[in-house]
Amino acid sequence: MKTITIPDPSILKDDAIIGLYDYRTRESSNKQLINLTKNTFSFLIEGKKEVITEQGSISIDNAKFLLMQSGRCLMTEKLSATNRSYSSMLLFFSNEAMLQLIRKFDLSPPEKIHKQAVYSFSYDAFIRHYVQSLVELSKLSSNSQRNLLAIKFEEIMLFLVEKRGSDFLYAMLSERDEQSQKLIAVVESNKYNRLSLKELAFLTNMSVSSFKRAFVKQYATSPIKWFQDQRLKYAAFLLKQEQKRASDIYTTIGYETLSSFVQAFKSKYGVTPKQYQ
Repeated sequence: MKTITIPDPSILKDDAIIGLYDYRTRESSNKQLINLTKNTFSFLIEGKKEVITEQGSISIDNAKFLLMQSGRCLMTEKLSATNRSYSSMLLFFSNEAMLQLIRKFDLSPPEKIHKQAVYSFSYDAFIRHYVQSLVELSKLSSNSQRNLLAIKFEEIMLFLVEKRGSDFLYAMLSERDEQSQKLIAVVESNKYNRLSLKELAFLTNMSVSSFKRAFVKQYATSPIKWFQDQRLKYAAFLLKQEQKRASDIYTTIGYETLSSFVQAFKSKYGVTPKQYQ
């Protein structure tokens, strides 16, 4: 699977600190490998979106929007049920743009920074008007956009700081985890997601072979065995404590068919899910 770089250099040059793109498509996508070279606001207008990072997954519909730190992620885009289309306004910005904002408005750091790669925010009246202004702005010439985008970037950031504090701003400037910490974060946050080794390796910025070696070093077992054990333990919890049926949970824990789940469960626990329950 090919890695997609966003923003494309044809949309935003490397030396630009803020950029805008009106993204529209009538083709859905599933877990694309994405390399975000800039921090990004994704103001969803039509459709649904899921982003998976080393910290887990976030799914939104067009009642919310995302703020994403630059880095690697898996991205799924689903078309709207009514118009069978997907659209969002993408506002790109660099760390330099955030630092300029902090200095200009003397924004104090929080007492403790909680690292986070993706933030989800709900739309309100202000944000909806703001997104519409971006739609209109995207129709202007590149020179006009350049002059106005700095103001629009300050507008959305100051609004979010007023509503949420400056924690998210400083968290996005913080460095990502070291490789071993990143591997643990990716694995622990996605142990119930149906991700391939290639996708997990991508999120940790490793080759598949390097990911396997690092995984065995950290967990003293193979990725396949570890993930299967974790999912079956979770299945046992759902069956016994939550009184769920096997037919309701097998897809949740990463099995494509009920029969394959029952077989794996019996192999581990010696009884079928129904007998265990």
